[in-house]
Amino acid sequence: MYFRLAENSKMVTMATMKKPLLEAVKGKRQKRPPIWIMRQAGRYLPEYREIRERAGSFLDLCYNPRLAAEVSLQPLKRFDLDGAILFSDILVVPDALGQRVEFVQGDGPVLPPIDQEGIARLETDLFLARLSPVLETIALIKSRLEADKTLIGFCGSPWTVATYMIAGKGSTDQAKARLFALRKPALFAELMNILVQASISYLVAQLRAGADVVQLFESWALNLDEKCFRSYVIGPNTKVVEGVRAAVPDAAIIGFPRGAAGMLGEYGRETGVNMMGIDYATPVSFAVDALPEDMGVQGNLDPLRLVAGGAQLERRVEEVILGFSERPHVFNLGHGIVPETPIAHVSSLVEAVRGA
Repeated sequence: MYFRLAENSKMVTMATMKKPLLEAVKGKRQKRPPIWIMRQAGRYLPEYREIRERAGSFLDLCYNPRLAAEVSLQPLKRFDLDGAILFSDILVVPDALGQRVEFVQGDGPVLPPIDQEGIARLETDLFLARLSPVLETIALIKSRLEADKTLIGFCGSPWTVATYMIAGKGSTDQAKARLFALRKPALFAELMNILVQASISYLVAQLRAGADVVQLFESWALNLDEKCFRSYVIGPNTKVVEGVRAAVPDAAIIGFPRGAAGMLGEYGRETGVNMMGIDYATPVSFAVDALPEDMGVQGNLDPLRLVAGGAQLERRVEEVILGFSERPHVFNLGHGIVPETPIAHVSSLVEAVRGA
């Protein structure tokens, strides 16, 4: 399979003004942790809900550069965050490969479950062309972003994307994808290779369009034994990082293997990511002991602590910052912000981190 890397856009040079979030990802400790929030452009914001209402479908919004750029910048208008993340979704990858994706109200993403014939029909030659609106969104965000703010791009890691493609929807245990991989290893390997190459070309194109940092969302790293974790998570993520760096040698990459648990250290040592995103179920002390001493960390506040707010929120912010104080740290949640989060609590969180 051949994926053409973006050729018509220039590599973006770093702005002369320092970007604290980018500097932290690159391994430089900051006076206080930079902060951004996973899913910071989302349903907890009334201005997002207003745009979402008039955009059409969720994917229509993802593929509308003007509206997607506006949504991406909304959180920075309210909060003093250090970065903007591209508004998109991990499932634009199968959609661009020709596996139709729909977002059904109340059910989430729905895809026709892929089989051998479906894998053979994936349209790799049209992949980047179909994602051109997303790349245009990145360029628009970059043109409007303050010089000291970091622009974050992303994609879903191959295993996580494959779980949706195989099952046709999300699940709590990824059983269909796990069984598919165990029963049909050669076919599964073919699918994963396509997704590895797609991820490389997509992330390189994002960096060339203006992203300063890219994040690999391995949202379903849990529920795998250590052998499968090495095969489905560490191996493909390592290939993606190597492929991106072959085209963009200084690419800043965050890995977020949610639920890695005891495999966290091995992921950090093997994949080559600059920084590790830590989920909220991982003890701070465990992450510090498991990861290489010079590896930066991102995280890892429980999103429900942000919903609850109050004194417990301030205490936990202090604990997380203190726990990661000996290495580069980007403050974030340990998973995405939830829709019921009070806006005032987000303001309090940002103020607490700013005052650390």
